[in-house]
Amino acid sequence: MIRFILSFFGAIFGLLTLGIFMAALTLGGIFWMYARDLPSHESLAQYEPPTISRIYSGKGHLIDEFAQERRLFTPIETIPDLVKQAFISAEDKNFYSHKGYDLRGIAAAGIEAVRSRGETVRGASTITQQVMKNFLLSGDRRAERKIKEIILAARLEHTLDKEQILELYLNEIYLGQNSYGVTAAAQTYFNKTLGELAPHEAAFLASLPKAPSDYHPVRRKERLLARRNFVLREMEENGFLDEATYEAERAQPLRSVQNGDFESFRTALPPRDYFTEEIRRQLSEDFGEGEFFTGGFTVRATIDEELQVEAAEALRRGLQKYDRSRGAWRGTDKTIPADQLESEEAWRAALNEADVPRDIELDGTWHPAVVLEVGEQQLRVGVEDAAETGTVPRSDIEWMRGSFVDNFEAGDVVLVRATETEGTWSLRQVPEVQGGFVAMDVNSGRVLAMQGGFSYQDSVFNRATQAQRQPGSSFKPFVYAAALDSGYSPATIVVDAPIEVNTPQGLWRPKNSSNQFYGPTPLRTGIEMSRNLMTIRLAQEVSMPVVAGYAERFGVYDHMGPYLANSLGSEETTLYKMVSAYAMFANGGERVEPTLVDRIQNRHGETIYRHDDRDCVECTDASIPRDSAPRIVTRREQVMDPVTAYQLSSMLRGVVERGTASRVINLPVPTAGKTGTTNESKDVWFIGFTSNIVAGCYMGYDQPRPMGRGAYGGTMCGPVFQEFMTEAVKKYGGGPFDVPPGGHFIKIDRYTGARLPDSASGANVVAEYFRDGEQPIFGLTYDGGFAMGSNLPLFDEVATSGQQVTTSTGQQTTVGPKANFGTVSSGGLY
Repeated sequence: MIRFILSFFGAIFGLLTLGIFMAALTLGGIFWMYARDLPSHESLAQYEPPTISRIYSGKGHLIDEFAQERRLFTPIETIPDLVKQAFISAEDKNFYSHKGYDLRGIAAAGIEAVRSRGETVRGASTITQQVMKNFLLSGDRRAERKIKEIILAARLEHTLDKEQILELYLNEIYLGQNSYGVTAAAQTYFNKTLGELAPHEAAFLASLPKAPSDYHPVRRKERLLARRNFVLREMEENGFLDEATYEAERAQPLRSVQNGDFESFRTALPPRDYFTEEIRRQLSEDFGEGEFFTGGFTVRATIDEELQVEAAEALRRGLQKYDRSRGAWRGTDKTIPADQLESEEAWRAALNEADVPRDIELDGTWHPAVVLEVGEQQLRVGVEDAAETGTVPRSDIEWMRGSFVDNFEAGDVVLVRATETEGTWSLRQVPEVQGGFVAMDVNSGRVLAMQGGFSYQDSVFNRATQAQRQPGSSFKPFVYAAALDSGYSPATIVVDAPIEVNTPQGLWRPKNSSNQFYGPTPLRTGIEMSRNLMTIRLAQEVSMPVVAGYAERFGVYDHMGPYLANSLGSEETTLYKMVSAYAMFANGGERVEPTLVDRIQNRHGETIYRHDDRDCVECTDASIPRDSAPRIVTRREQVMDPVTAYQLSSMLRGVVERGTASRVINLPVPTAGKTGTTNESKDVWFIGFTSNIVAGCYMGYDQPRPMGRGAYGGTMCGPVFQEFMTEAVKKYGGGPFDVPPGGHFIKIDRYTGARLPDSASGANVVAEYFRDGEQPIFGLTYDGGFAMGSNLPLFDEVATSGQQVTTSTGQQTTVGPKANFGTVSSGGLY
């Protein structure tokens, strides 16, 4: 009997042993099979999560940020213990003691799944397992993934210590509202840093990993509150909170940005504008879009925040002035259905959803509004940010053709700004005509302000950098620069007379803007008065390939066509390139590389780009007196002769003082510049500079078409430059343009080019700068060698007879002191 019992129990023990062995063998086989070809857990030691790239102004103000996943990486040593304790209590109370997986938790989850027949399947993942799931595996709940997760978690525990694993988890975890990691989430939900969080707020965040969408602070507020209190209780049970603190924190209401309890961090950020968007565009090209959006760059922008505001307002004012002069109301083309106008709650909700710009500041903030009632003498409007409805009086639309009834219907979405009279509003609209503005430092190329249109939210297309437009007469300085470097002087005489050129498209007969011809004229007067015919003749004398080479050298074009029409600015370029080129006139002819960025640092704080590459050779010399500056050496290329740069700047100063811009530009410091207007006024320009700042404006329809009578670079862009530079000069000052060595002054008559005594004075007298060693020849006249058409009158003489002059080809021709357009047909740009 005893033998039988022993045999029976022996058999049972053998079967159990065999079963355990087979189970272990099977389990081992399963783990061996799934352990093959798993992702490398060792790569997590060098892992760098996608992080926000942030842009700061020169004063250190955050002005924009870009990210695919909104994450602010925070080293584990700077994450407060309170935050760590909240997440450990919520997700893995045995985190510091297990080996990467929790067998009791897995068993409990399995029993619950069997008991509920699969209806209740809860995770039993440790924080280590969640790291492996988030980084290396999918998020499904299949047994295969769980086995792989356990294997990798066990391996990771041998690769990283607990704090490193927790750092990965707290920075990677998704917590809703496009917030990844605890730092970004604290900012999103509370507008606080981690160090400012109270225990109930830390528990709030620790409640979210389970299912962020199911614990929304507004839609699922009660569920989130219950989960938060559960986490607080776990923190108390784990010894992280005492009982009194637990009770006090549990009694706190559920507060968040989304509930309106805190101001959103985004309110501290200015609306995205053309400046930061252009930085994104350029850096995405340089580093790749993926790297820029995930690389955690810290970008120090060149922007001057005060001047950026001035640039936006000046351009908007100029565009609005032109738009209102047309007298047409277009509105926003958005409407709210009539049945929603009866309820204030309904129309406010609809207005809030209306896709209209909300980033416009011009004489106040522009607000979206809806027309509630149209009357003969006023409109009644509901304004988005106003508690009460308001009115628009009849006097506000005097600039507009037609009445209220002609232009408006109830339900129209409009833009308005407040007036000085409470409850009264003024109608506004985004102009159809557009434009761009750029201002930069002439010495460094640092862009101080950039506005690419009337409103970024209305149109993201940047007309300062992306719009290819004809520069018109603003290109002429490059023709004159080529001439001055070729031996011509500001006193050189060029014939202002009709030209006829055979082209494959037929006869080209360019004209002056005034439709008149003026005979032999000095170069200075030619550029001051923007004479087209003189420019063409000069370009022919110098040769267009030489002119094209200058334009390419200054970066206006990559490859310019050597055609005469291009001497008048008929080939397209961008405002950004033109302003950069003018900066080289202002700084004595040195190469300028324009930039919107001073410096870029990577996520580790290492500088990976710096614009200023000058050498400060004495910066470490302690013997330099306090009232002296260290010597800074620049390696910039000399693009043009300094004497030529000064001569050209002096001539462009004449444009402002006596020429086409004299009626609109009046600054307290020496100022130079050039207007530009193309055929039929499809594009208008003004680019000007002081001794330290260059700025340029362009205006035109996005689909080029004539802008009508009175649309000129001087009348439209000149006032924009004047308004902006008035403020810029107050901040940065200005002075006379530096006179380079190697030249001397001679006084001449600016109308005839004749030499005058050194004692001469008067409105016609100008002191020109000539190169040393070059004896200027007075009286020599250039005509470009053009032959005159037999049916083309040279001049219609008025009052006095003409005079005989010798052309550069040795021919004799007659020019008169005054002439009109005659029968020459239109052509060219001016």
